[in-house]
Amino acid sequence: MPEGASRARAAVEGPVLGFDFGSRRIGVAIGNRLTGGARPLAVLDAAAARRWPAIVRLIGEWQPAQLVVGIPRHPDGAPHAMTAACERFARQLAGRHGLPVTGVDERYSTAVLAPGQDADDAAAALILQQWLDTESKSMSKSESESESAGAALRGGGRGAARADACDDACGDAFGDEMPA
Repeated sequence: MPEGASRARAAVEGPVLGFDFGSRRIGVAIGNRLTGGARPLAVLDAAAARRWPAIVRLIGEWQPAQLVVGIPRHPDGAPHAMTAACERFARQLAGRHGLPVTGVDERYSTAVLAPGQDADDAAAALILQQWLDTESKSMSKSESESESAGAALRGGGRGAARADACDDACGDAFGDEMPA
């Protein structure tokens, strides 16, 4: 795995907290990349005087490596009445806690919940699960591409020919043969 990819992966190993921000309540979910799963964790009062101490407590308890915040939009992608508030909440999380925060399109997250299911923390779990699924696919793709590039450099194909040409040019430029 390339050094940049391993650093990116290390940056999000460990717990991930997901948030479904609302004007009255904030749903919170917990998940991690190792299991690829998310589950509801808590419902917090959204009043600023109560929200921040509760979030500090959750972050202290779970020590997340990443935070994910649902960003609502209309079905056509246009900003929703809560879009700016959710983006502000995400910026505040990043500023207060120094953790990476990713916004996730949360269109339809509440609509897919089972009837009777608590919408706030379950919606946060859906938002977080969507992020985990996307991250898993992106990591699988980048690892696959890295393995293909490595295989091309180790033998056969145009990649190996380019590596051999580079070795020849570098060796010639320094007046000696490059080690194999």
